[in-house]
Amino acid sequence: MTRYLARWIGVYAVGCFSLALSMLAQDKQKGHVEIPTIAARPEDVSSPEAIVKADYETISGGVGVPRQWARALTLYDPNARQFSVYKDSKPGTLTIWNPTLREFADEADGHLVSEGFVEKELAHRIYRFGNVATVLSSYEGKFASGKLYSRGVNIYQVYYAGNRWWISSTSWDAESYINDIPQELLPKE
Repeated sequence: MTRYLARWIGVYAVGCFSLALSMLAQDKQKGHVEIPTIAARPEDVSSPEAIVKADYETISGGVGVPRQWARALTLYDPNARQFSVYKDSKPGTLTIWNPTLREFADEADGHLVSEGFVEKELAHRIYRFGNVATVLSSYEGKFASGKLYSRGVNIYQVYYAGNRWWISSTSWDAESYINDIPQELLPKE
């Protein structure tokens, strides 16, 4: 019994060590993006339209071009969240991914920089009441090669805090064969 237990503990320890090394390697590949603290650009936070435009600019750039995460942090309330809805291909269920902006930067930075990625607004609608607004913004994201990555709709919740606008949350869903971008959010020809 003791020999069996010792052998099992040895196998378990090797397995745990291998798992830990694998996790460390994955973390090292993704890395943590260092984001300095900077002041907001007044033109970025002057209106709902301006803050959405600035948000698109911060994640866009060519191959090897660093993303503007510090600028992005100046747009978002410190407690802001992001919500992405996507269909998991294995079980076919809807999945919600809701990172903070820092978590999003850590997850997406390597891919955005290595592939080059530009996201642009196609059209938007703003629904405002007093100091709060919802911005429905259709988008198109392309790799530096020009290949279409995705199209869809971002929904921004923004608020005015006396001297500037803040993004309190962003939700998005990609266009699909059963989920077209609404006509009112397509560019006028």
